Amino acid sequence: MINLKYVNGGITAAKGFTAAGIHAGIRKNSDKKDLALLFSSQPAKVGGVFTQNLYAAAPVAYCKQVVNHGTASALVVNSGYANAVTGEQGTADTLTMASEVAHVLNIAPDQVLVCSTGVIGVKLPMAVIKPGIKTIATKLSPSGGNDAAQAIMTTDTVTKEVAVEITLSDGRVATIGGMAKGSGMIHPNMATLLCFITTDLPISSSALQTAIKYAADRSFNMVTVDGDTSTNDTMLIMANGLIGGTMIEKNSADLQLFTEALTMISINLAKKMAADGEGANHLLEIEVVNAFSREDAARAAKAVASSNLVKTAFFGADANWGRIICAVGYAGITLPENKTDITISSEGGSITVMQDGAGLVFDEILAKKILSVKDIKVFINLKCGAFSATAWGCDLSYEYVRINGDYRT
Repeated sequence: MINLKYVNGGITAAKGFTAAGIHAGIRKNSDKKDLALLFSSQPAKVGGVFTQNLYAAAPVAYCKQVVNHGTASALVVNSGYANAVTGEQGTADTLTMASEVAHVLNIAPDQVLVCSTGVIGVKLPMAVIKPGIKTIATKLSPSGGNDAAQAIMTTDTVTKEVAVEITLSDGRVATIGGMAKGSGMIHPNMATLLCFITTDLPISSSALQTAIKYAADRSFNMVTVDGDTSTNDTMLIMANGLIGGTMIEKNSADLQLFTEALTMISINLAKKMAADGEGANHLLEIEVVNAFSREDAARAAKAVASSNLVKTAFFGADANWGRIICAVGYAGITLPENKTDITISSEGGSITVMQDGAGLVFDEILAKKILSVKDIKVFINLKCGAFSATAWGCDLSYEYVRINGDYRT
């Protein structure tokens, strides 16, 4: 059993990390922070996973280069504009942001990660971003994590932060902290809109990349809000090694421990995104067990979580389980024989609606009570293998349409 303890501090909980978040003037509302900066006192190993959208934003291409380089000391993030589909100017603005941060922090430009989030197709207001970078660098603090988490938000209604301590096999205690943003345009093929993780663990670049890919596949890759994969989806991790001691390499027990902890906090952040889905009233957890393969379990779970018909049924507290099994049926899985069971549960109770491949008569009043609770779980037993997976999503409400009907204007 992993020895894990939740602690305060978020993205700056790990040794050597400072952060800040300010309103630089990128967004019209002066009450909303729009520029975040994270700094490690020692160059950190860096790993990342990125969107598969063919129109990936300029900062995504740039961050891939930094990750390939292997180390980074800083991360700058603006909200309000995505710097996606902005041509050569978008690339130049990304490099300018990196250069400005490098100058004020006295580091090399290739040590600066850059991310953007917001409206697609609009050039960045560099006239306010450049002085904003000078200002924010003076505000870096070990207690600045929450300000940074606020600054990366767009339609999010709450910040998404987490931090844990883990005890390694030799007794060393390492800290892992994270922050994320995402509320809409979430249906990733790698991670999710934006997620940043820090740790003071000493770990090799190859081991770090292995861990983040594993964690992303079981957390952010299993989240959907609206079926849209963003141009800016990015998950980055920085490991500065400040607790010292033996470097963690591949195929070690401590790497397995770290990966498990990283996966747990990634799931924590991913669930916060799903719960904060634009206009959402319900967090939906879809667990598929006894599938023919893990890939099949993941496909089935994500198909159910992604279905607009399933989402609208949960919005209306309607136990229309036929929509659930329909989604499983088109997920492209192997199902030698239909012996499927489906159970829906929440704090309001539990009810089995399908057993051994056929529907059951059930208490509609109880079902309504179950579906009226915020957090709802759908348990699907395929009875054809030994593999499982869980996906997270939310219902689809009138409010989602309202928010996205005039998002740009």
